[in-house]
Amino acid sequence: MNQLRPGLPGQNPTPAAPLPALNVGFILTDNFTLSAFSLIVDQLRLAADDGDRSRPILARWQVMSPRTDAIRASCGVSVSPSGPLLDPAGLNYIVVVGGLLHTGHQLDEESVAYLKRAAKAGVPLVGVCTGSFVLARAGLMTGRRCCVSWYHYQDFLEEFPHHTPVADRLYVIDGDRITCAGGGGAADLATALVEKFLGRAIAQKSRHVLLLDRQRTGSESQPHPPIADLVADDRVRRSLLLMEQHLADPLPIADIARRLQLSTRQLERLFQTVMGQRPAEFYRRLRLRYARFLLDTTGRSVTDIALESGFSDCAHFSRQFKAQHGFTPSDARARAPGPLARNLAGQRLFE
Repeated sequence: MNQLRPGLPGQNPTPAAPLPALNVGFILTDNFTLSAFSLIVDQLRLAADDGDRSRPILARWQVMSPRTDAIRASCGVSVSPSGPLLDPAGLNYIVVVGGLLHTGHQLDEESVAYLKRAAKAGVPLVGVCTGSFVLARAGLMTGRRCCVSWYHYQDFLEEFPHHTPVADRLYVIDGDRITCAGGGGAADLATALVEKFLGRAIAQKSRHVLLLDRQRTGSESQPHPPIADLVADDRVRRSLLLMEQHLADPLPIADIARRLQLSTRQLERLFQTVMGQRPAEFYRRLRLRYARFLLDTTGRSVTDIALESGFSDCAHFSRQFKAQHGFTPSDARARAPGPLARNLAGQRLFE
């Protein structure tokens, strides 16, 4: 419905521009993740207007804050609020963009109280990256499924033992609560929100301008879900995270031991006790598992996958892959996808 804008004295009021179909308010936490914010807001910007003119015609967005101070992202870039906390009733979504977890208070009390009022009014709340932690701390995720990054899965469990986080999906929509693991998943969530209000053609136009590939659904798995959170021993868990973060450029076992302030022999014994394997053997199986994931879920060449998995050449990769799976990487694509490493309510499988 159009609003009326006052005209000149003696004239009838003139119609104001119609409200946009999609109106989104952003709340950025201290040390928020800039990429998660930008992947969403740029799709709104491109969807809102023809071409690349950025006029907020079909969509509008505002960075809201009770303060006027600029908000610092985790990368050091600062973003200034574009306005105060708006009336939640005029917003289709309120998006909380989180970031670094362990650098102090993420959000001020006034903004948290605002989120609670918005929730009471039935306005959908979106937690992106560690924005899910902000919503959970405010008591706004009780009884709801909550999507978190695999990287913060253990952090979430430790802080919220009575919640069941989901770490095998890009994002989860549970009624008027939407949570997203962050990273590239923020782009897929933004596409889904734009499509719901403005249609598929406009949503795809935004992705095409941003050179984004195929849109993924929320139910698709996060790339390379880890297995570290199944391990109770903190030193082994930390070593597994190091391995998972260095698949394309494998670390020598001696380097991993040094980072954990252990000798190589101590790490060898610890790994054998906890995992039943030597660390080098487990590391190789971990890289082959990642390679199988890429073979089953992407169209990349076998050579690319070999390098991405930390193997120096395709022939060496193929021999190792066949020794573990009983068939070659090329044969893997002719077979039905096997059970991949996945997370079902925190249960990870390693094959």
